[in-house]
Amino acid sequence: MEVSIILLNYKQKGLIKQSIKGIKQCRIRVSHEIIVVDNNSQDGCVKMIQKEFPEIKIVPLQKNVGFAAGNNAGIRESSGRYVIILNPDIAMVENAIENLLHFFENHPNAGIVGPRLIHPDGTLQYSCCRFPNFFIPLYRRTALGKLQFGKISIEKYLMKEWDHATPKKVDWLFGAFLMIRRDALEQVGLFDDRFFLYYEDLDLCRRFWEKGREVWYNPNTELIHYHQRLSGQKFGILSIFNRATRIHIVSSIKYFAKYFGARPPKIPEK
Repeated sequence: MEVSIILLNYKQKGLIKQSIKGIKQCRIRVSHEIIVVDNNSQDGCVKMIQKEFPEIKIVPLQKNVGFAAGNNAGIRESSGRYVIILNPDIAMVENAIENLLHFFENHPNAGIVGPRLIHPDGTLQYSCCRFPNFFIPLYRRTALGKLQFGKISIEKYLMKEWDHATPKKVDWLFGAFLMIRRDALEQVGLFDDRFFLYYEDLDLCRRFWEKGREVWYNPNTELIHYHQRLSGQKFGILSIFNRATRIHIVSSIKYFAKYFGARPPKIPEK
């Protein structure tokens, strides 16, 4: 098996169905499997898969274990030489997987590769970032981010000075779409289950770099991401009433506690 595509569902039955149809319409020319992990959604997704897509492996979980542990469950059931973590709100296009496989062939030390993600209106989504310091979450969630020093720090974090037009080694990639070489994943380890939601992608990419496996942004493959930033729907003090925001804050604390006192890996330019 060449590629295993992991779809994680939590109360998104319609998106999962649409995503599967989109993948099939791409007519992927390499051997592949689709694995759907259901985070105890109780939305009818499991029965829908069994009825409409009986060839697809479904992994029903007994409770909602979050993004990291949910995708780990799918990875453990997979057999592909490459694993794709795919959010159901990403629209797949023909040749995307083949193009990324070709990129891996030409970059033997690449462990993770991500495509250029764009919004439905065609504008760029900043889906690769530099490793954050402790102040970045603070700047992004408070009025400090509107001050000049906060703006400069956020723009540097999001790599806004770069045009995102050529392949580049990056610190980390958003987990909306990650293509991962299995042998590298076996070397580094799976997502850290301690992150229920958010920061698990950052943590994984950091651990890849610590093991000398490269993380690449490849804009030659472009996908539309119908992204809804749940943790960013409220700002400032009001954000504490948003569950996704509270989870995001907890994950950030876990991340900085995990790497307290440690310098992030230095990414080689070439």
